[in-house]
Amino acid sequence: MVISAWIEAMRLRTLPVATASILLGSALAVYHHSFRSSVFVLSLVTALLLQILSNFANDYGDAVKGTDDETRVGPRRAVQSGVISLSAMKRAVLVCAGLAVLSGIALLAVSLGHHWKAWLCFIGLGIMAIIAAITYTMGRLPYGYRGFGDVSVFLFFGLLGVAGSYYLHTGSLEPAIWLPAIASGLLSAAVLNINNIRDLEPDRAAGKHTLAVRLGGKSARIYHQILIFGAFFAFIGFLTLSHSRAGYLVLLAAIPLLKSAVTVYRSQDPKILDGLLKTTAKLSLLANVSLSVGLLISMYVSSGI
Repeated sequence: MVISAWIEAMRLRTLPVATASILLGSALAVYHHSFRSSVFVLSLVTALLLQILSNFANDYGDAVKGTDDETRVGPRRAVQSGVISLSAMKRAVLVCAGLAVLSGIALLAVSLGHHWKAWLCFIGLGIMAIIAAITYTMGRLPYGYRGFGDVSVFLFFGLLGVAGSYYLHTGSLEPAIWLPAIASGLLSAAVLNINNIRDLEPDRAAGKHTLAVRLGGKSARIYHQILIFGAFFAFIGFLTLSHSRAGYLVLLAAIPLLKSAVTVYRSQDPKILDGLLKTTAKLSLLANVSLSVGLLISMYVSSGI
């Protein structure tokens, strides 16, 4: 029972968001002949720890502020339901943060060597990522309650996840890399936006002013279409620059994502939106994976393997 409660508190269905950006950044490194397996493994572990840290902190913060109650649709929250105590969740947040720090330091050690300027830059980014994961709903000024969650997700699971992991593999940044990084960030923001549209009414009642609450239901749904379409425009822009025909495999995820986006626009049922949350997270992973596979195919074809 206790183990299952902690697994549920990790919110496994959100982990594809963290996984997707690291997979794509690493595939781009392979495409440019600079992949390192140790960097990939440690990048993935660090990203997953940060996502789980954010989920634990969110569970704790919303319970303290009384945001989660019986009106909420979606998976049970561990602290609010009483399955896990506040003190136990707070300890879990600290442990997870510590593990993320250790994993992050190991990642920098194997990737940056003695490049101290790069060390300082990534240590700063790492500290920002941990603070962002914790203060989304915890503390006196949680930024998730002020509508800045989308910006954080875009930055950390888009720009930093893709471009940052690519840099740790290669030691450089190609300008075109920012396009798939932007696309990944937009898809990650789309996952959060569905969550916030689903919880719009209870969040508004609890004083949690997410971007969806600030925009209102209709505008939040229009914003969702912009995120999805914007992501695929960025993907196609990158493929145009990279001349990778096989990379158009990313369009395998386009039709189901666009279909789900239309359903988000039309549906007012929180239960339907809850199902679309999980679907969109998986499809976002599919988009990143299919682009990655396409890039690998293009690389092998061009090298004559």
